Amino acid sequence: MKSALWRAGLALALVCGIGLLPWLSRTDPALTVLKARAQDREPTPEVLAAVRDQLGLDRGPLPLLGQWLTGLVRGDAGRSWISGAEVAPDVLQALSVSLLLMAVACLAAVCTAVAVCARTLYRGGRRRPGGTGSAVLAALPEFLTASVLATVVGVHLGWLPALGWYGPRWTVLPALALGLPAGAVLGRLLDDLLPGAFAEPWARAAAARGLPGRRIARQALRRCVPALLPNAALFVVGLTGGAVAVEQIFDIPGLGRTTLQAALAQDLPVLQAGTLALLLLGAAASGAARLTARLLIGPALRDGALSTLHRPTPPAHRTLPLVLGAALLATVALGLPRDPLAVTTGERLQPPSAQHPFGTDALGRDLLARVAHGTLDTLLLALAVSAAALLAGVLLGLLPRLSGPLVDTVNAVPPVLAALLVTAVAGGGPNTPALAVTAVAWAPLATHTAALLQQERATLHFTATRALGAGRRHLLRRELVPAVLPPVVRHALLRLPGVALALASLGFLGLGAQPPSPEWGQLLAENQPYAERAPWAVLAPAALLALLGALAVTAAGGLRRPRPGPRTVEVVPVTAAQAPAR
Repeated sequence: MKSALWRAGLALALVCGIGLLPWLSRTDPALTVLKARAQDREPTPEVLAAVRDQLGLDRGPLPLLGQWLTGLVRGDAGRSWISGAEVAPDVLQALSVSLLLMAVACLAAVCTAVAVCARTLYRGGRRRPGGTGSAVLAALPEFLTASVLATVVGVHLGWLPALGWYGPRWTVLPALALGLPAGAVLGRLLDDLLPGAFAEPWARAAAARGLPGRRIARQALRRCVPALLPNAALFVVGLTGGAVAVEQIFDIPGLGRTTLQAALAQDLPVLQAGTLALLLLGAAASGAARLTARLLIGPALRDGALSTLHRPTPPAHRTLPLVLGAALLATVALGLPRDPLAVTTGERLQPPSAQHPFGTDALGRDLLARVAHGTLDTLLLALAVSAAALLAGVLLGLLPRLSGPLVDTVNAVPPVLAALLVTAVAGGGPNTPALAVTAVAWAPLATHTAALLQQERATLHFTATRALGAGRRHLLRRELVPAVLPPVVRHALLRLPGVALALASLGFLGLGAQPPSPEWGQLLAENQPYAERAPWAVLAPAALLALLGALAVTAAGGLRRPRPGPRTVEVVPVTAAQAPAR
């Protein structure tokens, strides 16, 4: 009951915050609505007064919010401030499109995740940590993957339609653009857990009795999947409301595109209804994930009869991270002496050569210089944000009753809306992009921490240690944190390239990097229109992002639970009142 009230309070606070967005950001909603309706119309005081009178803006935000909530109880989500049409039918139509796209993208993500961990499943967990290929795939930005698929598969090869939304064939390319990176992340997380499942006593006994490897692999999947279901629920909401770039590229009338347009135009009824739909979807997805996890694990979760999935393992190979790090440092060293702002119009979009190893962009600027100069700012800020998100995620993940509803609420906020809300509260400035990304980047890490913590508390060794009288501090410091922290840190490093790209992509809103800044995300955005004519213009920053992802994951392979040495247990005396009944 408390969790439901906490969830309802957070949802109400989010919807109210959106309703106050124009006033919090100290902008004139009448002017924004007028520009969205007719950009060429002169914003005279008389015209603005007419807009305020029509929308009831003179009454203030609280009466407008109360009117919208009252109508929502009757099933009326209001009318759009821009078009004047009823909000509910348009939002439901956009939601149905996004749900179909999300379902196909989830199918692609599942297939990708299975392909990522196929080698581990085949070999029964006997492998060293790796996964550079999946790290590269997870680091590729969705809008770049969508552009490549649309250009190559849709336009040049003509195998599938690349624009519009008219039937099942139109879902394939955008679903692949969304599902491949998501599946790579989930596959890496699953691949991280599988060796522990294959090392459990039941798996060894099954192998000794000669059971088929396929059957053991299926049971190992069943053992590991419950720990990933909460993160899969986050992906479900993210693929529904956060697919803005893919929907824009493929011209899909989905909910992400609808909420983006409403946020930029400050069309509050549409924005509030879209956010509420994502909140309900997030609550349903998280509830289904928890129920499915309990069904898959069975009574072992209740009885504390699980084995730990996080056993001491040998470290990963140290050579590959050194090679990848040397390649990244060599790129920076070669590009720093060059001028990233020198414009040479006679050398526009030149292919790679001895003079310009990465080619030139649309203004004739050297891409090697721009990529190298953008490395330091991009990486340092991304590392700082990832560290803050990791700390917040772990701390909140240790309090699942508090963080569970909070994660669902934060995850329902599209990235664009999160940036606008942070800007409204904190104001613009150089720290605004970092605050906006940190505000949402901790959610998957907190979910991962809570899911692993729940299973670790149900293990036999934890139950035995607690029965021996170990205190809470000992259990947290010596049992829970050492088991949970390494996989969550590896998860945070896997998301490091995505954090770097999210920081730079806020330049579209005037919050982050602006031209002529050489940040990687800005390079991808400004060179994307020339991807077909000069693919090297986008391949250079994309390759550095992929290299960063591979370096982060391979370096994180050495973050394993240390082998336990001799240790003592803090025994707490048990009084007669605390002793169990005989």
